[in-house]
Amino acid sequence: MKPHAEIEQVWPRDGRIRVIGRLHGTHGPAASGPWRLLLVRRGRPDHQLRYEAHMDGDRFECELPVGDLTAYEAGSADRWDLHLTDGRLRLRAGRRLDDIRGKKSVMVYPWQPVSGAFGVRPYFTVEDNLALECRA
Repeated sequence: MKPHAEIEQVWPRDGRIRVIGRLHGTHGPAASGPWRLLLVRRGRPDHQLRYEAHMDGDRFECELPVGDLTAYEAGSADRWDLHLTDGRLRLRAGRRLDDIRGKKSVMVYPWQPVSGAFGVRPYFTVEDNLALECRA
């Protein structure tokens, strides 16, 4: 299995999304550099947002304010992919080390309303990666 950021918990509430997990498949110390949660806009990889990741060994905890995504609203729907990076490695965030198949339809998270009719919600893709969906 490829190295990745294994998601253990997702907490969408109060205008923020908190993500907790651990690095999986990396060799050497996880604290080799400052780790960041990296959001990459699908279809526009030049649009990226970074947030501090608090590390404890290979465990991480990150949080992002969903209001930051309103600046990128483009039409009716937008998606962002989540990664963890230390500037050297870029690990896709997902959940693969469990027996749950079809997480996209099984693990459904609530929408976080932002500035009126705009909302953000986390979801798992068909490849069991974590992403964010934004809708006007």
